[in-house]
Amino acid sequence: MFVKLSICLLIVLIFQHDAAEAQRKKESLLSEKVSQLMDWTSKRSVIRMNGDKFRRFVKAPPRNYSVVIMFTALQPQRQCGVCRQADEEFQVLANSWRYSSAFTNKVFFASVDFDEGSDVFQMLNMNSAPTFLHFPPKGKPRRSDTYELQVRGFAAEQLARWVADRTDVQIRVIRPPNYAGPLLLGFLLAVIGGLAYLRRHNLEFLFNRNMWAFSALGFVLIMTSGQMWNHIRGPPYAHKNPSTGQVSYIHGSSQAQFVAETHIVLLFNAAVTMGMVLLCEAATSDLDIGKRKIMCVAGVGLVMLFFSWLLSIFRAKYHGYPYSFLLS
Repeated sequence: MFVKLSICLLIVLIFQHDAAEAQRKKESLLSEKVSQLMDWTSKRSVIRMNGDKFRRFVKAPPRNYSVVIMFTALQPQRQCGVCRQADEEFQVLANSWRYSSAFTNKVFFASVDFDEGSDVFQMLNMNSAPTFLHFPPKGKPRRSDTYELQVRGFAAEQLARWVADRTDVQIRVIRPPNYAGPLLLGFLLAVIGGLAYLRRHNLEFLFNRNMWAFSALGFVLIMTSGQMWNHIRGPPYAHKNPSTGQVSYIHGSSQAQFVAETHIVLLFNAAVTMGMVLLCEAATSDLDIGKRKIMCVAGVGLVMLFFSWLLSIFRAKYHGYPYSFLLS
């Protein structure tokens, strides 16, 4: 009986020793991985990964940290302008986290370029770039771990909100100083001041109704076309389908837009406005009847044609909208 108990106790001790040894190896491996990631981050806020690094530091356990990865294609032959813009915003986000006083080893930022890690793209069945994915400390990424780029844009502030939602890590985005705006404003004020000085004896132009009307109209067209939304969300200029190469300038959803789309809407609104101005001038001007008829026809044509195009864009974004005009 004593011999059996001794054997059982010996077996238990062996299993406990093996489990403790496995735990020590796991902790040692985890410590080595975290130390390596911290070393890379100290040199570069966004860690560049290939297939081997991705499999070792992101896919393979153990891992007690999150990794936010931007899958991109930055090589010139890929002609991905959006990738470069998104990369700049991703760098701003990673630098804000790296140089923050709250920086820890809880979250790391990395990038995988298609030309350096095409096997990773194949592993994840990924066929578009840029794409942002969050890999949690445990388990596989869920649907919410994929950033909705087309809806939210790639501004660093939007990415920071998404990272906070997925990791509970709050990142205060700090952008490098941009002196272009103040310099441009200073130059504009200098030009206005110079013109006012040169014409200091004749300032009637400040009371010119046409000048103020044109300025106000330009401001209204810029705001109603969605420029402020672009400034806040930072959407891409357009979208190129990597499979077909087709470029889309109009976003197919009512919840997002491209920069090119706002330019198109601005031009169409300006054309409709020009048509209305021509109609008003045709009705109130003192020109001869022939010129007024031409202005009237041109105004009606501009309003009908460009309003029809605007309505077509609206129908393309708000699926199921039943009304159209001239063009379907």
